[in-house]
Amino acid sequence: MDIRELLLKDAMIMDMKASTKREAIDEMVHQYFKAGVIDDEELYKKDILAREAQSTTGIGDGIAMPHAKDKAVKRATVMFAKSATGVDYDALDGNPVHLFFMIAAPEGANNTHLQALAALSSLLINPELVAALKKAQTPEEVHQLFADAEAKKEAKEKAEAAKEATKQTTVKVDDKPYVVAVTACPTGIAHTYMAEESLKKTAEAMGVDIKVETNGSEGVKHRLTSDEISRAAGVIIAADKKVEMARFDGKPLVNRPVVDGIKKADQLIDEAVKGKAPVYHAAADEGAAEDTSANGTVWGEIYKDLMNGISHMLPFVVGGGILIALSFVIEQYFGGAKSLPFIFLNNAGSLAFAFMIPVLAGYIAESIGDRPALMPGFVGGFMATVYSGSFGGVYVANVMTNAKSSAGFLGGIAAGFIAGYLTLFLKKLFAKLPKSLEGMKPMLLYPIFGLLLVALIMFFIVNPIFAVVNTWVTAFLNHMGTGNAVLLGLILGGMMSIDMGGPFNKAAYVFAVAAFTSTKNGDLMAAVMAGGMVPPFATAIATAFWPKKFTDDERKAGITNWVLGFSFITEGAIPFATADPLRVLSSCILGSATAGALTQWWHVSVPAPHGGFWVTPLASNPFGYIIAVVIGSIIAGVLLGIWRPEKTNAK
Repeated sequence: MDIRELLLKDAMIMDMKASTKREAIDEMVHQYFKAGVIDDEELYKKDILAREAQSTTGIGDGIAMPHAKDKAVKRATVMFAKSATGVDYDALDGNPVHLFFMIAAPEGANNTHLQALAALSSLLINPELVAALKKAQTPEEVHQLFADAEAKKEAKEKAEAAKEATKQTTVKVDDKPYVVAVTACPTGIAHTYMAEESLKKTAEAMGVDIKVETNGSEGVKHRLTSDEISRAAGVIIAADKKVEMARFDGKPLVNRPVVDGIKKADQLIDEAVKGKAPVYHAAADEGAAEDTSANGTVWGEIYKDLMNGISHMLPFVVGGGILIALSFVIEQYFGGAKSLPFIFLNNAGSLAFAFMIPVLAGYIAESIGDRPALMPGFVGGFMATVYSGSFGGVYVANVMTNAKSSAGFLGGIAAGFIAGYLTLFLKKLFAKLPKSLEGMKPMLLYPIFGLLLVALIMFFIVNPIFAVVNTWVTAFLNHMGTGNAVLLGLILGGMMSIDMGGPFNKAAYVFAVAAFTSTKNGDLMAAVMAGGMVPPFATAIATAFWPKKFTDDERKAGITNWVLGFSFITEGAIPFATADPLRVLSSCILGSATAGALTQWWHVSVPAPHGGFWVTPLASNPFGYIIAVVIGSIIAGVLLGIWRPEKTNAK
C-alpha cells in the first residue's frame, strides 16, 4: 500500500488553530469526523486520551503522534496537521509541537494497513523530512515529501542488503559489537517501529551490529533466535507492554520505556555493549515488563485478566460439558446409568469440569502476577469448589467426591484476582532483600506466603460470603417462572450481539456457564447459544438476498458465516459490525434477543456449553431450539438487508 493512501488530503490541517493539548486533540478528532474517517467522536477521543494518559505521544523535536485503534474508525488513516505557533503538548523535551500525525486504525485493520503505518512511523525519524514538512504549505507538498522519503529509504535498504550479502565473505561477524533488541508499545502502531528505526540508525552510526524484534499490531516480526541472543553482548528492551522475557536469562539487559528507544537510543546501545546493564535472571525478575491493556484503564486491565482465565478454562468447559451431555444421551437411549459407555463419558467429562474453576482462577492470577501467582490461584480456585468455609464447613480433598460447591464460579474468579494481587504485593514486599537471597523468592517465599495468604482469605472470608451468593443464585434459577425465564433469555440473547465477543458477550456466556455448572440446567445455555448464532446467520441471509448492498468481500464472508453460525462462532459477524455498526448491531441485537426469549418460552435446554447446531440432538426440545434460531436470524437478516443502503459500486 502506498503511504499516500493513508495520508488523506481532505483530512489534513495545514494551519492548526489550537493552542493547548486538549484543543489540538479536539480539533484533529473533529476533522476526522468531518472527513468520514470516524463515526463516533467521543469514543475515538476517549481512546486517544487513554493513550495519552499512559505516556505522552509528544516524542520531541516538535512532533506528536497521537493514535488509537478502535471500532469508531472506518478506515486506516494518518492525519497530518501543522501548527505555525506551536502547541504545548507535554512533549518529552518540553518544547512546543508543530507537526502532528494522528493515526487512526480500525479494530480489524489488515496487515497491509499496519505495514504502511509502520513504514510511515519509521520515516519520521529522518530529520530532513521533518524539516521539510515544517515548511510545507499544501497537502500536495506533504504527499510528495513522503513519496520522495519512502523512495529514498527503499533504495537505501536495497543497497544495504546488497552490501550485507557481499560483506559476509570478507568480514567476520565478530568484528563489530553485536546487540539484540525488542520494541513494543501498547497499540503497536507507531512507537514500536519508530524505536526500531532509531535503534538501527544509531547502531549503524556507532559501529554496532543490531537486530531488532518488533512486537506490533501485526504480531512479532524479526523474531530473535536463541543463537542470536546467545551471541549478543547485551539485550535492549524498549517496551511499554509485556514481552517474552525468559529467553534472555543470564544476559545483560537494559529495560526501558519504548520512547527511550526513540530518544535515547545511543544510551541504551552504549549500556548494552559495554556491560553496564544488570544481568537478567528470569526466575527472580519475572513480570518486570508488565503488560498494559489496550485502553489503559482499570476496567481494561480487569477485563484482560478475566479473559486470560476464561480462555484457558473454555477447553475444559467445552470438552467436559459435551462429554457429560453425550453420557446423558447414552443413559436415556442406549443402556442406562450402569452401562460402561455412560460411566466412562460421564466420569471423563466430570474430571474436566473438576479442573474448570481452578484453571480459571489460576490463569487470572497468572495474568496479574505472572508465574509465581499461578499456584496460589489454582489452589484458591480449587478451594472454591471443595471448601465450604470457616462456618460449619468441611474440607473434601478428593475431586471424585460429589462435593457441593460453596463459592463456585464467582468464588473462583475472586480467588484468581486475590492471588494475583497478593503476588504483586509479595514482590514489592521482598524487593529489597539481599541479592544473595534472590533465588529464594520464586522457589520458597512466593509459594509459601502466597499459598498461606490465599488459603486464609478463601477459607475465612471468600467462601462464607460467596456461599450465600451462590446459594441465592441457584435458588433463583431453579424457581424461576416462565415469564422471568423469557425475560432473562431475552437479555442474555441480546447481550451476545452487543459486542460480538467483547465484554457484554463474554459476560452473558460466563453467566450461563456459571448457572450450568451450579445447577446442571442447560436452559440459559440454550438462550446464549441461540443468541450467539444469530449474527453470523443474519449477515449470511442479508448478503444472500440483498447482494447489491454489499461488497464482493462481504458477500464471500457471508457465505462463510453459514458455517460459522451453525457452529456458534459469533465473531464471523465482526467485520460487518466494524464496517456498519449501527445497522448491523441493531439488527442482530433484536434478532438475538428474540431467539434467546423463544428458547425459554419453549423450554429449550442444552446441556452443553458450546457446539451450536452440532449439539442439537442433546437439546431437550431440538425442534424449538432450531426454530428459535431460525426466527431470530430471519428477523435480523431481513432487517439488515432492508435497512442497508444499496452500494453504487459493490466490488
